[in-house]
Amino acid sequence: MNLEPGTWSPAETTQELPPSCTMNKQPVIRNPQSTIRNIPSQWINQRLDYFLKEHFEFSRAYIQQLIRAGHIKVGQQKLKPSYHLKTGDEIVCHFPPPPENFKLQPEPIPLDILYEDKEVIVVNKPAGMVVHPATSVRSGTLVNALLYHCGRLSEIGILADRPGIVHRLDKDTSGILVVAKTNEAYWDLVNQFASRSINRIYLALVYGVVKEDEGEIDMPIGRHLRDRKKMGVVTARGKEAITRFKVSRRFPDFTLLEVKLATGRTHQIRVHLSYIHHPVVADATYGLKKTEVSLKRQALHARSLGFIHPTTKNYLEFVTLLPQDMADFIATLG
Repeated sequence: MNLEPGTWSPAETTQELPPSCTMNKQPVIRNPQSTIRNIPSQWINQRLDYFLKEHFEFSRAYIQQLIRAGHIKVGQQKLKPSYHLKTGDEIVCHFPPPPENFKLQPEPIPLDILYEDKEVIVVNKPAGMVVHPATSVRSGTLVNALLYHCGRLSEIGILADRPGIVHRLDKDTSGILVVAKTNEAYWDLVNQFASRSINRIYLALVYGVVKEDEGEIDMPIGRHLRDRKKMGVVTARGKEAITRFKVSRRFPDFTLLEVKLATGRTHQIRVHLSYIHHPVVADATYGLKKTEVSLKRQALHARSLGFIHPTTKNYLEFVTLLPQDMADFIATLG
């Protein structure tokens, strides 16, 4: 497998890059609005709050708060979060500005920037960095760093502490993320993720020797039946989850896999690989409990990301090398 880094495809954007920005003030809020049309067939008769949680990557509690406050309506009607979607429904979303005392603090944290223009920024997130603030983590996140560097991100989701965030990586997963700097770019990227047109490839080092050269795991994922902090394969009420893999290299007791996501469920790769008895190396949640290795985090890296630029409509694809900790560990395997 070719692990050499790349930048973007030959049809790259010609949009001029902005100068480095060192603003450290809060972004300007413009109360953005969007209308979602053409509800996918698989979501007809499903709950409004469930659909929006999947569409926006926001928490269900945040979505329910917006629905109850009337910021999200179906047509002109204010409905309950439990409303079941119908064919022809149009969902109108208003995202309110934060209260005056709301603060999301910019922080001068170094970033590995792969690409940046006026609409999007693509970064290589290190392992150990949380993507956005949460109740237990208020600083040191990718969002804090991006606000300092960019000065302003798409304000959609700012009340949920995740402005501009259209997809996430786990704290201990490294690799490529695209973040929206404008509302227009946000909606465009969200729709690309929802339509599954984004190309995402991961590298995962797993325990054991995978016999098949390639394969597909098609098993629904939902909250673990006994441990609500974990995800698991849940056949009764789980959501569709499809993971495709092919073997990159085999070692005596390990396998390096190239993994492609067809869906994007929480912890999907880690759950699916554990389900087929090849958990990700050093995964403290879904891995082997008694096996000790030198790696201090799960051996999972988002190697490449490809998407259509929201403005130029050119296809961009970015590729990174394995991070040093994973590369060093693999080198010891022979």
